[in-house]
Amino acid sequence: MVNRNLTITLPEDLVRRAKVAAAKRDTSISALVTEHLRALADQDDDYDSVWRQERQLMAEGLAMSVGELTWSREELHER
Repeated sequence: MVNRNLTITLPEDLVRRAKVAAAKRDTSISALVTEHLRALADQDDDYDSVWRQERQLMAEGLAMSVGELTWSREELHER
């Protein structure tokens, strides 16, 4: 995989805290950012995949039925 450089601007205190977090994990800020962005992108991919499956199910319909109706709407709403 080819990496690209990306310049971002972050608050100084966040950079300082990110350096500490990266050091505790024996990694770099770049690796942390990569991990979080990958998880975010994967989450979107999962959502898109599930939504495609749902649209297909809705288009095809489900082979479900409730059987013969033995009641009327009026009977259901009697008080």
